[in-house]
Amino acid sequence: MLTTFTLSDLLPSAKTVASFKLPDYNSGKLEVQYFHEHAALTTAVGLKKSPAVDFSATIGTPSIAFGAEASYMTSSGEFTKYNAGVNMTKPDSNASVILADKGDSLRVSYLHYLNQLNGGAVVGEIARKFSTNENTLTVGCSYLVDPHTLVKAKLNNHGNLGALVHHELRPKSFLTISGAFDTKALEKTPKFGLALSLKP
Repeated sequence: MLTTFTLSDLLPSAKTVASFKLPDYNSGKLEVQYFHEHAALTTAVGLKKSPAVDFSATIGTPSIAFGAEASYMTSSGEFTKYNAGVNMTKPDSNASVILADKGDSLRVSYLHYLNQLNGGAVVGEIARKFSTNENTLTVGCSYLVDPHTLVKAKLNNHGNLGALVHHELRPKSFLTISGAFDTKALEKTPKFGLALSLKP
């Protein structure tokens, strides 16, 4: 049984949430959230002897935002995760830079919406993994066939090609057909996927 207690307005713009599952008392978590017009802070602590502490923060405006997150294990005294990023948004484009995997990877991406694609978009991403000295360049696009059907495709410099068709059967109900294959190893069997999401 999952039990959640929420206490709002303890401080202005703040909310405190406590949750735990019975009979597993070690599953408990205490979370404090603070929301402001241009900032959001969240801290979560496990309710056990040596808890994990999660922290995230975002600050910005509608056109630019900075964010960071971290997880700290009190039992080992080490950070198990820390990431940071910046995002810039304009009416017809979006760009972001993300430092992830405890500083081991850097991802830079740019998305541009095009009227020629019926409201679709083109996107490019460069990812760098420092520990393996590996770079990945990915390009992709999306095309709105009609108000209920979206087609997406992407290809990276390693030869991995993926595509999907996402169709709204009725409001809130979707059918997705996807496929992927390695263009540098055509003898390998392609992968196909089918997903159906139905909501009343």
